[in-house]
Amino acid sequence: MRKIAILNQKGGVGKTTTVVNVSAALALKGQRVLAIDLDPQAHLTIHLGGDQDPDAVGIYEVLTGNTTLADAIRPIRENLWLLGANIDLVGAEAELINEVGRETILAQAVESIQDRFDYLLIDCPPSLGLLALNALAAVGEVIIPIQPHFLALQGFSRLLQTVSLVQSRINPALRVSAILMCMFDGRTSLSNEVREDIKHFLSSARESDHPWAQAQVIPVHIRQNIKLAEAPSHGQTIFEYEPQCNGAADYEAVAAFLNKGDTASKTPHSIADDTTEITTENTPDDTPQEQFNKPTDASDKIDPVEENKTGVLDEASIENSSGN
Repeated sequence: MRKIAILNQKGGVGKTTTVVNVSAALALKGQRVLAIDLDPQAHLTIHLGGDQDPDAVGIYEVLTGNTTLADAIRPIRENLWLLGANIDLVGAEAELINEVGRETILAQAVESIQDRFDYLLIDCPPSLGLLALNALAAVGEVIIPIQPHFLALQGFSRLLQTVSLVQSRINPALRVSAILMCMFDGRTSLSNEVREDIKHFLSSARESDHPWAQAQVIPVHIRQNIKLAEAPSHGQTIFEYEPQCNGAADYEAVAAFLNKGDTASKTPHSIADDTTEITTENTPDDTPQEQFNKPTDASDKIDPVEENKTGVLDEASIENSSGN
């Protein structure tokens, strides 16, 4: 089973939309997919219509030991299963504060269903607390969705450093495999500049032992598309709501890209060379993006990743959560 966390500590960058529609695209191709909602806002659960049963157990009950993962997952579409969330998840971090090994509860639970699925996708919360730590301990790779504007680059190094710290302390197999550009408008210089600056940042790590050393910008970008914003209110994936729109085409292409194999094991261009980049087509359902008159170099917005620069999760917090 290929295990992927969709992670960014910023909200509104496309995490949930990506988990919903990549999961759906993979399921439509016959892959068995488990989607886990690890965000207390439960947007993934709501988007997939999994909030209809108020008595249903979910990720909160799994983390607190009140049920098993196998008993909590439920089929939500053909080939697609959901481990849902609800508001109770808000209190999980406080309830688990004294639990030894609390950062690996989800990882241990996932081991019990390894053979049942081809893919596991986790929708992470917009923070770098214990819930995100559980996600990072449970997966083999991280995909980071990013909006192409300068503010989205703030905190990027802290996010990477958190991944590095978890890799060194808890999960040696953890890697950042890819960056996914969301809400991309190829007609603007800003979108292209941010993409190129991220590529440059990643390429500078190629010869290092950082967990993002082989990460790449996925060569398919999610274009601005109003249909993607409308689909959640209908409880539908983009393939159910508007299968002919740009959003459906883009997420289908991203799923095809991921399904080619483990991106972390490939060179930056081995997949990109045979994958069509969908970025600049100007179609009626493309929404306008604010034009920036004075674009500046984004490279100075990505702080260098330094040892012990960990933000919310520092070495002490991980050591304490491990019971050391």
